[in-house]
Amino acid sequence: MDLLEAIYTRRSIREYTDQPVEGERLTEIIKAGTWAPSGLNNQPWRFVILRDKHVRFELASLTKYHKIIENSPACIAVFIDRNAMYNEVKDHQAMGACIQNMLLAAHALGLGAVWLGEILKNADKVRALLQLPEEMDLMSVVAVGYPADRNQRSHRKEVSEVLIKEL
Repeated sequence: MDLLEAIYTRRSIREYTDQPVEGERLTEIIKAGTWAPSGLNNQPWRFVILRDKHVRFELASLTKYHKIIENSPACIAVFIDRNAMYNEVKDHQAMGACIQNMLLAAHALGLGAVWLGEILKNADKVRALLQLPEEMDLMSVVAVGYPADRNQRSHRKEVSEVLIKEL
């Protein structure tokens, strides 16, 4: 898939088929995330793959978007390792790039994914559920699966609407 085509055709997918996602595909999604740029190449990202239905249901109880997690065959919890950070803003920017790479990789692999952020209000409970140390801060949960529907539509503002000026 051409890079620009991937960027322009990727959509947030919230409904999935029952088909399991192969471990190799989940690993590839994480690998793509790790190739995001990070300041000083510190690579502060850490991941937890969640395929066990019981764990996903417990995780789902921590967000109002529980149906997405319950109905996805897999999720990837994305964390930042505070011990690996050197600059809060730059490291959080790197995490956004990491998650975007993951979403694009899922799309390129024929999967659908959505970046769930509302669950951050319960980040401490997620960390406890997954039995992770305190230096792991939740950045998002990415739900992944084979799309139930591939006809999502979206609209973006024209560049002229968002470009402040050109000097």
